[in-house]
Amino acid sequence: MAAAGAESKAPIPAQNSGGSLDIRGCDNEMIDHSDSLLSCALVTGKTVYMSNVAFLGLGVMGAPMARHLAAAGHKVTVYNRTPEKALAWVALYGHRAAPTPKEAAEGAEFVFMCVGNDNDVREVVYGPDGALAGAEAGAVLVDHTTASAEVAKELAEACTEFGVGFVDAPVSGGQAGAENGQLTIMCGADDEAFYQLSQPVMASYAKASALMGKAGSGQLTKMVNQILIAGLVQSLAEGLNFAMRAGLDPEQVTEVIKYGAAQSWQLENRGHTMVKGEFDFGFAVEWMRKDLGIVLDEANRNGARLPTTALIDQFYAQVIARGGKRWDTSSLIHLLAND
Repeated sequence: MAAAGAESKAPIPAQNSGGSLDIRGCDNEMIDHSDSLLSCALVTGKTVYMSNVAFLGLGVMGAPMARHLAAAGHKVTVYNRTPEKALAWVALYGHRAAPTPKEAAEGAEFVFMCVGNDNDVREVVYGPDGALAGAEAGAVLVDHTTASAEVAKELAEACTEFGVGFVDAPVSGGQAGAENGQLTIMCGADDEAFYQLSQPVMASYAKASALMGKAGSGQLTKMVNQILIAGLVQSLAEGLNFAMRAGLDPEQVTEVIKYGAAQSWQLENRGHTMVKGEFDFGFAVEWMRKDLGIVLDEANRNGARLPTTALIDQFYAQVIARGGKRWDTSSLIHLLAND
């Protein structure tokens, strides 16, 4: 890992004989990605990178996040439990894929991961083929998975035993935020230095990030985020359903109230699709239920009363029963409009 204060070097575009950019893959093969930024610019025969990073988990969030890291000039090694996804990513963006988390983490200064749940996190991190088995002392493990605060604290302790830093860093912004590099990241770390080291790298795909406290604090903040989203979407569903049953034009209603106190991201980005019964634009219901389960478990531990959140969780269970587990969270209106 680079010493503190060492100057990192961004890739420098090489010029070919025709004066245009000569962009090559990490194995020096020519790649045609004029829009993918200069992840592997060839500089007088030598590729110059900012950091060696690994990214574990190439789902709808992880794949574009890894792409942004490559585009920013980092040397990226990817891993996915379904190897074909990792190979497909490399075919598009260059760099390399590793067959195990251990091999992906070897030599990486930062190991990022974005997987499904607590059990997935443990599977990727622990064991003889896990990331910690390959990570070098001084590396930083950054977990973008929305998981429990308990597993974040557990990982922080495990990383300490290996001399590895840890940041729990769940994200908000959905697939569109990941694709556009506009995520918000809520972080927890027992040592602020781990966050300070990783923050400039995470900036490759984030519009904002903040250190919220010790390990687990990022996950707790994400829980607040999910509580608020659930309440907002339910109230929006009720309001729009009321408008339609009252004979109002819901498009006109949303257009006027978005300038008042009821304005929200959900109103402006989901209101017009909700009234059309279109639910394939965002975060899937099955994943929201997973997140709300984490929230409710934590509330049982800390004594917080979440009556509305618990009720909305059951509404999402009803959506799944209607075949909507892959619909986005705005599909709550389906229960009202088709009752």
